[in-house]
Amino acid sequence: MSVLVINSGSSSIKYQLVNPETGEAIASGLVERIGEESGHIEHHFGEVTRELNGPVPDHGAGLETVLGLFAEVGPSLTDGSISAVGHRVVQGGKYFDGPALITDEVQARIEQLCPLAPLHNPAHLKGIIVARRLLPDVPHVAVFDTAFFQSLPGEAATYALDRAVAEKYEIRRYGAHGTSHQYVSGKVSELLERDDLKQIVLHLGNGASASAVVNGKAVETSMGLTPLEGLVMGGRTGDIDPAVVFHLSRVAGMSIDQIDNLFNRQSGLKGLTGENDMRAVWDMAEAGDANAIEALEVYAHRIVKYIGSYTAIMGGLDAITFTAGAGENDNRLRAMVAERLAPFGVKLDAEINAVRSKEPRVISTADSSVKLIVLPTNEELAIARQAMTLV
Repeated sequence: MSVLVINSGSSSIKYQLVNPETGEAIASGLVERIGEESGHIEHHFGEVTRELNGPVPDHGAGLETVLGLFAEVGPSLTDGSISAVGHRVVQGGKYFDGPALITDEVQARIEQLCPLAPLHNPAHLKGIIVARRLLPDVPHVAVFDTAFFQSLPGEAATYALDRAVAEKYEIRRYGAHGTSHQYVSGKVSELLERDDLKQIVLHLGNGASASAVVNGKAVETSMGLTPLEGLVMGGRTGDIDPAVVFHLSRVAGMSIDQIDNLFNRQSGLKGLTGENDMRAVWDMAEAGDANAIEALEVYAHRIVKYIGSYTAIMGGLDAITFTAGAGENDNRLRAMVAERLAPFGVKLDAEINAVRSKEPRVISTADSSVKLIVLPTNEELAIARQAMTLV
């Protein structure tokens, strides 16, 4: 039995057919540039890759083509082997602390929460509506990025905002990337054979977030009401004085939508260097570009700032884990962070850190005060397994 996992973006659909018991990715694919003439679809099954180029008018057309590729290239989704469809949903608000079987009521709630995740929930909703129509006989399950952080203590989740306003408009810290943080922190406990860990997980991709996890429960996270808060990201500012919004409105005459676009898409590494890909930023830095060098320092500084505050909140620290694109693959970034933590007895094993591997591994020395770990995240597998708990 398998689960089809769908991550629907504003102009893309990522999907993977997963065996939740073995963790095997049976098939996977991507629909890109939906709504553009230069649409692209690729489907992978075993040794076979099928690519299609041309207009993809909308999400419905994209998913219909994907189902056709499953029928043509394999594996079949109509022979009863698929147990569920798992949908990634960024924002579940205060309503979902775990996966939810998608009914009309749940779908309506996801739509209601779109203002809290305007870049994500509307796209997820498109995928859900289309997939429920095309696969009506299979249970559909929503797995929420925010669910893992429903356990945050009030002192961490509450903003010092007028209480009546906050309650009326449901303003609190919800976090994001929770599926990844939950999966990775659980795997770290297995790796170290301890369930009493005080750990920090650094999910460092184009979107980046940090979490503090004690005994398997999240006690802090860097993203807030939306995924904008926290670490420096590919295109997002991360932490910034809220008064910058007022300043840009009054002095620059910028509209709310313009500031939203600036903060969410034109800032972070892209705003500092013109590039949102960490690899490109490193290339620029190695060529002597002062802006890129500074951007990397700002990026690492923000990470260390969160590590320090989370260590104080937890009253200690056993492990720091790097995951997601840059976290898993960028040994130079990991070294930058470790170097800044050296005064506290954190010691990196440079040789192990430099090894390229998809296997979980400890990259600190035996006498390091804190274990440094690289552990690949697997949100698709986590979504598949959570979906199966309801099927």
